[in-house]
Amino acid sequence: MEKMKSLADQLREKMVKPPEKPTGDKPALATGNTKKPLKKANKALDAPILEVLMGYDNSDHKTMVHFRFDKHTVDFLNQFKIATGVDATKFVAFSVRHFIDTHPELRTIIKQFIQNSYL
Repeated sequence: MEKMKSLADQLREKMVKPPEKPTGDKPALATGNTKKPLKKANKALDAPILEVLMGYDNSDHKTMVHFRFDKHTVDFLNQFKIATGVDATKFVAFSVRHFIDTHPELRTIIKQFIQNSYL
C-alpha cells in the first residue's frame, strides 16, 4: 500500500528530478546564473539532519493520528516535500520521535502520572 502514489505525488517526483538533456539540433541556452542556485540547492541537500530524516524508516508505523497544523506549517511541509521528496508523514513521525528522545523528562512526567493515578 505504501507503493501506491497519487498523481500529485508522481508529478512532485518528476519536478524534483533534474530535467533530462534535450536532444536535437538546438543547443541549450547557457546562462551565468545557473551554477549558483544549483550549488546552494546541493549544499541544502547535504545537511546532516536531512540525511538522517531521509534515512528514517517509518514503514512499520501502522497507527494513524490526525493532527491540525496552521497554514504556515502546512505550506512548509508541502514545500519541503517538493524540495526533498520527504513526505509530511515521515517528517512528522521523525520530528515527534526526535522530540521525545531529546526530552526524557516527558517520560518521567508520564510515569509519575501513572504511579499517582493507580494509588
